[in-house]
Amino acid sequence: MKVDHTLPLEYSTKQNDLNIFGFWVFLAAEIMLFATLFTSYFTLEHRTGTGPSGAEIFELTPVLIETFILLTSSFTIGLGVHAMRIGRKKAMMSFFMITLLLGLAFLGFEIDEFITYIHEGATLQTSAFTAILMTTLGTHGGHVTFGLFWGIAILLQVRKRGLTPETANKSFIFSLYWHFLDVVWIFIFSFIYLKGML
Repeated sequence: MKVDHTLPLEYSTKQNDLNIFGFWVFLAAEIMLFATLFTSYFTLEHRTGTGPSGAEIFELTPVLIETFILLTSSFTIGLGVHAMRIGRKKAMMSFFMITLLLGLAFLGFEIDEFITYIHEGATLQTSAFTAILMTTLGTHGGHVTFGLFWGIAILLQVRKRGLTPETANKSFIFSLYWHFLDVVWIFIFSFIYLKGML
């Protein structure tokens, strides 16, 4: 396997380059998934039936906290990738661990939010609005949960094998996935929560 030392470690082999390209193709499919969910949400957001509307159940403070946590995790994973590129394994692992802890904190807030909604009568069965709301938020939360397990697997590999072209490539691809989840959350925050509170 020919390694090009003039490139960042994650791009340093032809296979690594292809892996990153392939992951961008995968993210395009993920964009279509969330685009479908958002389209469905905009179609059904006013179909509340006898259930609550967004304005009745959305609370700004928890959502702002969730947003701050997730945006901070995007920053820390960026620091982790930078540390990886300059060969600082311990710093890279530390920043990735902080990212995963922030992701776990985000999930804790989201689970608490779901429990609150259920107590307020907003379940999958309540109305078309609550069904698509729970589906959209749940899909994003499911992706974050998957990301936590994936991130742990990455850390275990880096710990065992060190920073190699292969582990750097996997770590970088994971960082792309995490940034993608943050971008999706910005859309959720802006077009579901903020719009729904008006």
